[in-house]
Amino acid sequence: MAPANEPFAPAIQRRPSRFEVERAVRTLIAAAGDDPDREGLADTPARVAKAYGEWFAGYAVDPAALLQRVFSEAEEYDETILLKDIPLVSTCEHHLAPITGRAHVAYRPAGRVVGISKLARLVDAYARRLQLQERLTNQIARTLNEVLQPSGVGVIIEASHGCMSTRGVNHHGVSMVTKAWLGDFKADAELRRDLMRSITAC
Repeated sequence: MAPANEPFAPAIQRRPSRFEVERAVRTLIAAAGDDPDREGLADTPARVAKAYGEWFAGYAVDPAALLQRVFSEAEEYDETILLKDIPLVSTCEHHLAPITGRAHVAYRPAGRVVGISKLARLVDAYARRLQLQERLTNQIARTLNEVLQPSGVGVIIEASHGCMSTRGVNHHGVSMVTKAWLGDFKADAELRRDLMRSITAC
Protein backbone atom coordinates (compact mmCIF):
# COMPACT_ATOMS: atom_id res chain seq x y z
CA MET A 1 0.00 0.00 0.00
CA ALA A 2 1.15 3.52 -0.69
CA PRO A 3 1.34 5.87 2.31
CA ALA A 4 -2.09 7.32 3.00
CA ASN A 5 -0.96 10.86 2.19
CA GLU A 6 0.88 9.87 -1.01
CA PRO A 7 -1.64 8.26 -3.42
CA PHE A 8 0.04 6.62 -6.39
CA ALA A 9 -2.90 7.12 -8.77
CA PRO A 10 -4.14 10.53 -9.88
CA ALA A 11 -7.58 11.63 -8.71
CA ILE A 12 -9.13 12.07 -12.16
CA GLN A 13 -12.34 10.55 -13.46
CA ARG A 14 -11.13 9.65 -16.94
CA ARG A 15 -7.89 9.91 -18.85
CA PRO A 16 -8.17 11.46 -22.31
CA SER A 17 -8.04 9.06 -25.24
CA ARG A 18 -5.02 8.92 -27.54
CA PHE A 19 -7.02 10.83 -30.15
CA GLU A 20 -7.84 13.60 -27.65
CA VAL A 21 -4.19 13.88 -26.62
CA GLU A 22 -3.04 14.16 -30.22
CA ARG A 23 -5.70 16.77 -30.96
CA ALA A 24 -4.52 18.79 -27.97
CA VAL A 25 -0.92 18.65 -29.24
CA ARG A 26 -2.08 19.91 -32.64
CA THR A 27 -3.70 22.85 -30.85
CA LEU A 28 -0.45 23.62 -29.02
CA ILE A 29 1.51 23.50 -32.28
CA ALA A 30 -0.92 25.95 -33.83
CA ALA A 31 -0.70 28.12 -30.70
CA ALA A 32 3.08 28.22 -31.19
CA GLY A 33 2.45 29.71 -34.63
CA ASP A 34 3.19 26.72 -36.85
CA ASP A 35 1.14 24.47 -39.10
CA PRO A 36 0.43 21.06 -37.50
CA ASP A 37 -0.19 19.61 -40.98
CA ARG A 38 3.19 20.43 -42.47
CA GLU A 39 5.45 17.46 -43.17
CA GLY A 40 7.87 17.91 -40.29
CA LEU A 41 5.06 18.18 -37.74
CA ALA A 42 2.52 15.70 -39.12
CA ASP A 43 3.66 12.86 -36.80
CA THR A 44 4.51 15.07 -33.82
CA PRO A 45 1.16 14.65 -32.01
CA ALA A 46 1.56 10.86 -32.01
CA ARG A 47 5.17 11.14 -30.85
CA VAL A 48 4.22 13.48 -28.01
CA ALA A 49 1.37 11.20 -26.91
CA LYS A 50 3.84 8.30 -26.73
CA ALA A 51 6.41 10.42 -24.91
CA TYR A 52 3.83 11.41 -22.29
CA GLY A 53 3.42 7.73 -21.51
CA GLU A 54 7.12 7.59 -20.63
CA TRP A 55 7.49 10.98 -18.94
CA PHE A 56 4.54 10.37 -16.62
CA ALA A 57 4.79 6.60 -16.13
CA GLY A 58 5.11 7.17 -12.38
CA TYR A 59 1.36 7.68 -12.01
CA ALA A 60 0.85 3.97 -12.74
CA VAL A 61 3.37 2.83 -10.10
CA ASP A 62 2.79 2.25 -6.39
CA PRO A 63 6.13 3.46 -4.94
CA ALA A 64 5.62 1.65 -1.62
CA ALA A 65 5.17 -1.68 -3.40
CA LEU A 66 8.70 -1.36 -4.81
CA LEU A 67 10.11 -1.70 -1.29
CA GLN A 68 8.17 -4.76 -0.16
CA ARG A 69 10.87 -7.35 -0.89
CA VAL A 70 13.59 -7.17 1.76
CA PHE A 71 16.72 -9.20 2.42
CA SER A 72 17.13 -10.87 5.80
CA GLU A 73 20.77 -11.81 5.15
CA ALA A 74 21.80 -8.24 5.95
CA GLU A 75 19.50 -7.79 8.95
CA GLU A 76 22.39 -7.07 11.34
CA TYR A 77 23.75 -4.23 9.20
CA ASP A 78 22.77 -0.91 10.76
CA GLU A 79 25.19 1.61 9.24
CA THR A 80 24.31 4.09 6.52
CA ILE A 81 23.44 2.73 3.09
CA LEU A 82 23.81 5.35 0.36
CA LEU A 83 22.93 5.19 -3.31
CA LYS A 84 24.22 8.38 -4.88
CA ASP A 85 24.04 10.03 -8.28
CA ILE A 86 20.71 8.47 -9.26
CA PRO A 87 19.73 10.11 -12.59
CA LEU A 88 16.55 12.13 -12.21
CA VAL A 89 14.15 13.29 -14.91
CA SER A 90 10.93 15.01 -13.94
CA THR A 91 8.53 17.72 -15.12
CA CYS A 92 7.75 21.01 -13.40
CA GLU A 93 4.03 21.24 -12.73
CA HIS A 94 3.99 25.03 -13.15
CA HIS A 95 5.28 25.25 -16.73
CA LEU A 96 5.53 21.61 -17.89
CA ALA A 97 9.26 22.22 -18.32
CA PRO A 98 11.89 19.53 -17.67
CA ILE A 99 13.66 19.03 -14.36
CA THR A 100 16.93 17.12 -14.69
CA GLY A 101 19.51 16.24 -12.11
CA ARG A 102 20.47 13.57 -9.63
CA ALA A 103 19.24 12.20 -6.36
CA HIS A 104 21.13 10.76 -3.40
CA VAL A 105 19.16 8.39 -1.17
CA ALA A 106 20.42 7.09 2.17
CA TYR A 107 18.97 5.13 5.06
CA ARG A 108 20.15 3.42 8.23
CA PRO A 109 18.43 0.03 8.29
CA ALA A 110 16.76 -1.43 11.35
CA GLY A 111 16.44 -5.03 10.20
CA ARG A 112 15.06 -4.38 6.69
CA VAL A 113 17.34 -3.94 3.66
CA VAL A 114 16.15 -3.63 0.04
CA GLY A 115 17.98 -4.14 -3.23
CA ILE A 116 19.71 -0.98 -4.38
CA SER A 117 17.83 -0.95 -7.69
CA LYS A 118 14.63 -0.45 -5.71
CA LEU A 119 15.96 2.87 -4.40
CA ALA A 120 16.50 4.06 -7.97
CA ARG A 121 13.03 2.84 -8.95
CA LEU A 122 11.53 4.68 -5.98
CA VAL A 123 13.08 7.93 -7.19
CA ASP A 124 11.83 7.31 -10.73
CA ALA A 125 8.29 6.44 -9.61
CA TYR A 126 7.83 9.83 -7.97
CA ALA A 127 9.93 11.81 -10.45
CA ARG A 128 7.92 10.72 -13.51
CA ARG A 129 4.94 12.83 -12.49
CA LEU A 130 4.15 16.52 -12.51
CA GLN A 131 6.30 17.68 -9.63
CA LEU A 132 7.78 20.28 -7.36
CA GLN A 133 11.32 19.42 -6.30
CA GLU A 134 10.55 20.08 -2.65
CA ARG A 135 7.59 17.69 -2.68
CA LEU A 136 9.53 15.07 -4.65
CA THR A 137 12.28 15.08 -2.04
CA ASN A 138 9.82 14.59 0.80
CA GLN A 139 7.84 11.89 -1.00
CA ILE A 140 10.93 9.74 -1.52
CA ALA A 141 12.04 10.16 2.09
CA ARG A 142 8.64 9.55 3.66
CA THR A 143 7.89 6.44 1.62
CA LEU A 144 11.27 4.92 2.42
CA ASN A 145 10.74 5.73 6.09
CA GLU A 146 7.18 4.39 6.28
CA VAL A 147 7.82 1.12 4.46
CA LEU A 148 11.26 0.09 5.74
CA GLN A 149 10.98 1.79 9.15
CA PRO A 150 14.74 2.46 9.33
CA SER A 151 16.42 4.43 12.09
CA GLY A 152 17.13 7.28 9.70
CA VAL A 153 16.56 8.52 6.15
CA GLY A 154 18.35 11.19 4.13
CA VAL A 155 17.41 12.36 0.62
CA ILE A 156 19.24 15.05 -1.32
CA ILE A 157 18.25 16.20 -4.81
CA GLU A 158 20.29 18.50 -7.06
CA ALA A 159 18.46 19.54 -10.21
CA SER A 160 18.23 22.14 -12.97
CA HIS A 161 14.86 23.52 -14.01
CA GLY A 162 13.98 24.27 -17.61
CA CYS A 163 11.43 26.83 -16.50
CA MET A 164 14.33 28.93 -15.18
CA SER A 165 16.88 28.32 -17.93
CA THR A 166 14.62 28.67 -20.99
CA ARG A 167 12.17 31.40 -19.95
CA GLY A 168 11.75 34.12 -17.35
CA VAL A 169 15.19 35.00 -16.02
CA ASN A 170 16.89 32.70 -18.57
CA HIS A 171 19.67 31.71 -16.19
CA HIS A 172 21.71 28.70 -17.27
CA GLY A 173 23.92 26.52 -15.09
CA VAL A 174 21.82 27.12 -11.98
CA SER A 175 20.85 24.13 -9.86
CA MET A 176 18.53 23.76 -6.90
CA VAL A 177 19.34 21.57 -3.89
CA THR A 178 16.67 20.15 -1.59
CA LYS A 179 17.13 17.88 1.42
CA ALA A 180 14.93 15.73 3.64
CA TRP A 181 16.19 14.40 6.97
CA LEU A 182 14.27 11.88 9.08
CA GLY A 183 15.15 9.98 12.25
CA ASP A 184 18.85 9.72 13.05
CA PHE A 185 19.82 12.08 10.24
CA LYS A 186 17.51 14.78 11.55
CA ALA A 187 18.75 14.38 15.12
CA ASP A 188 22.49 13.96 14.52
CA ALA A 189 24.40 16.74 12.74
CA GLU A 190 27.54 14.61 12.51
CA LEU A 191 25.65 11.90 10.63
CA ARG A 192 24.45 14.53 8.17
CA ARG A 193 27.99 15.85 7.70
CA ASP A 194 29.33 12.33 7.16
CA LEU A 195 26.64 11.64 4.58
CA MET A 196 27.40 14.87 2.70
CA ARG A 197 31.11 13.98 2.70
CA SER A 198 30.28 10.56 1.24
CA ILE A 199 28.21 12.17 -1.53
CA THR A 200 30.95 14.60 -2.53
CA ALA A 201 33.78 12.06 -2.28
CA CYS A 202 35.25 10.86 -5.58
